[in-house]
Amino acid sequence: MNQFMKLAIEEAKKGFNRNDGGPFGAVIVKNGVPIASAHNEVLKTNDPTAHAEILAIRKACSHLESHDLSDCEIYSTSEPCPMCFSAIHWSRLKKLHLGTTRDDVAAIGFDDSLIYDILSGKAQVEQMEIVNIDRDSCLGLLKEWDAKPDKVLY
Repeated sequence: MNQFMKLAIEEAKKGFNRNDGGPFGAVIVKNGVPIASAHNEVLKTNDPTAHAEILAIRKACSHLESHDLSDCEIYSTSEPCPMCFSAIHWSRLKKLHLGTTRDDVAAIGFDDSLIYDILSGKAQVEQMEIVNIDRDSCLGLLKEWDAKPDKVLY
């Protein structure tokens, strides 16, 4: 068994044995050394964004004092949900190692297929109304930021 996936599995077990959240763990590695690990804490924190990958990314960024993890890899016990995949993309992790697939986790009740369908245009958002308002004002905000000479694009 891969040593880093073993750590991710141990992290996941620690979390679900405490009823912190679902059976998910993640480890971030830089140059062959683990620098952050986390498990799902959605139930513990009452925070629906407290997924293992998100928490591990936050810890790694804090540890490295950088939002850029392009020289790191992440080991996740399961294929990341769309939110976590986005965070992995935005943090620029160079490699994702995953254990189980989205179909495997859907089989035990963690089904993100609606989100994938919405993102691919196959479905509509039904549980919430989306209303576009004040575009001109918000566009002004974007233009103001874009004109800043000291802006940092990330």
